[in-house]
Parts: sequence; structure tokens; C-alpha cells
Amino acid sequence: MDLQPEASSTDPLSSGLSQPHEIQTLQDLAARGSWRTLVDKIALNRGLGSLSKPHEHLVYFAFNVLALIKLRRFSEAAAELSSLDSLDSDTYRYESHPQHYGTLAGSMVPFALRFLQASLPQYLNNRADALDRLYSLLAFVRGKIQRKGDNPEKGLVNDSVWRKRELFLINSIIAVHLVNKEFGVCLQLISDLLRLDQADPDLLSKLGLIHLQIGDIDSARKTFARVESLVNDSSEIKLRNLVNRNRALIYLVGKDYVSAVREYEECLQRDETDVVAVNNKGLCLMYLRDLSDAIKVMESSLERAPTVALNETMVVNLCSMYELAYVNHSDVKKTLSNWIAQVAPDDFDASCIRS
Repeated sequence: MDLQPEASSTDPLSSGLSQPHEIQTLQDLAARGSWRTLVDKIALNRGLGSLSKPHEHLVYFAFNVLALIKLRRFSEAAAELSSLDSLDSDTYRYESHPQHYGTLAGSMVPFALRFLQASLPQYLNNRADALDRLYSLLAFVRGKIQRKGDNPEKGLVNDSVWRKRELFLINSIIAVHLVNKEFGVCLQLISDLLRLDQADPDLLSKLGLIHLQIGDIDSARKTFARVESLVNDSSEIKLRNLVNRNRALIYLVGKDYVSAVREYEECLQRDETDVVAVNNKGLCLMYLRDLSDAIKVMESSLERAPTVALNETMVVNLCSMYELAYVNHSDVKKTLSNWIAQVAPDDFDASCIRS
């Protein structure tokens, strides 16, 4: 969660906080997926009046909204956000509180809070509003980058931070468009990004995936070949697995499931927690009518690394395999459901386990 202040040279989250350990506690709870505990802790600290500086309230606010969204309490998150002034208000600038921050200037609003405010409407079935806000936030970020470019002596240290935020936002916008199969817009956004960095393997792989989704197999092959040439000499497991997964996608389109399985097995030999490889290998085995091994692949992954492998897509696919493999699939799925209840983070959507 990006909780850096937007315009200061000093990060008050790491210096000057009266209770830095409390912020770290919230970060630890978020990392563990303990969202209910996080909401309760924030409510307790607010009730005790233990927050002494304006920026602390905004940090707690951002964590609280994030936790409510994770718990699918979207209306409550919206109510929280509506209680704030405009995030560009002078109220949320350091120079408005010299008694706390001296000569520090700029916005104290965590970037995460701006992003949460922009993205929340999509969870309330208001996709158009979400896109409007996300594009507005993208313009805001690009404005920051432009101003830093015009004044190279000011804030060069933070330029890479804003570039990362730009990339994060564009990927978030692409995800919204992909849900609605708006592939043309996605291709344009990715092309814009590639003009900034033509050697980004992840971005090129995403471009190849979109080519596959629109049926342009030749372009997908060429794009994946570019990825392979970029990472050919790399020993980084993440990049090597990316190449194998791209190859597997081409095999999947051609229904060559045996070859796809071989690519996913190479991934898992390097990293047995590669969730995409686990899920897709299981599906390939199912298509090959080897349900026993397909189920074994999924279950073994969940047992080895539940905190990494446990996600709704994999569980939905596993439940489908149970339905095909077992007459008493309801009992098997109930056992799975009971196990998930013990190990899953608070934001896991248990409704994915069909009864």
C-alpha cells in the first residue's frame, strides 16, 4: 500500500511519528490479510484519541477504507470517503499545520487514498465513474511527472516513485477495460507504456495475451518471442517462468495440452508456488481427462503453500473437478470449505465454493 506523502522531501511515516510502531502493526495485519482485526484496531485507536497529527488520521483512514473494501463492505467504505474534504483541500497540506510540521510543504494525502477513492465506484457497480476517476488520477500523476521534468532540480529523487504510480494506474485501468473485453483500448494503453519502456517483459506478455484474446495468434507469437529474447540470459526464476507460461498459452490455443503441461512443469520445478502454473497445469490435465492427477496438483499446492496458492479461481476450478470426479462431491467440497475457513485471509470469497 503506497502511503508515501506526495510532495514532501521527508516522509513523516518514518520520522516524526509519535507512534510509528502502530503504523507498522497496521501494515503487518494487512500483509496477513487480517482485515477484521485491522478495522477493529483502527476503531479502538480512534476512540482513544491516540492520533495526534493530521497525517496520522489520513494514514489510518487509508488503511480503514482498504480493509472495508477487502471485506466487501463497499457502502461503508464509500461513507468513510464521503466524510473527507476534497483531497486537494488546503486542510490536507503540511503548511496548513506549521505547529506540527514546521516549514514542511505539500500534500500529506497518501497516494493509496487517492487510488482507493478513484477505484471504489467499480465495486458499487458504477464502472463509468470509476474509469473517469482513474483517468483523472492518471492525469494528476502525469502532471506531477511533467512538473518535475520542467524543474529537474526539484524532486528528482521522487521521479521514479511517480513513474511507478503511472504504471500502476495504467495497469489498473487496463484491468477495468479487460473485464468488458475492450481490447482496442487496452492495446492502445499498452502501446503508450511500451513507448516509455520497450523492454518490459511483463508488459509485453500482457500485450501478447491480449493478442491471443482477439484471435491474433501471429502477433502473440511475435510478442512472446520478443519476451523470450529479452530474458534469454536471465537466471531470474520469475522471468524464466514467464517465458514458459507464454509458450504454454500458445500450446493451449492449439489444444496441445501435453506440451502445455510440460511448460508448466518446468515452471513448478523452479518455483512450486507459481499459482498460475499450478492452476493451468491442473486444467490441462482435466482437459486430458486425467482428473485424478489434476485434483492432486491442485490439492498438493494448497497444502504446501496455502497462503500463496489459495485464491478463488483455483478453488472454483478444484470444485468443478470434484463435481466431475466424485459422486459424493458435496461432502468433498464441504471438507475443502472447512479447511479454507481455518487458513484463508479475511477477504477470501467463500462463495466460490459451490454447494
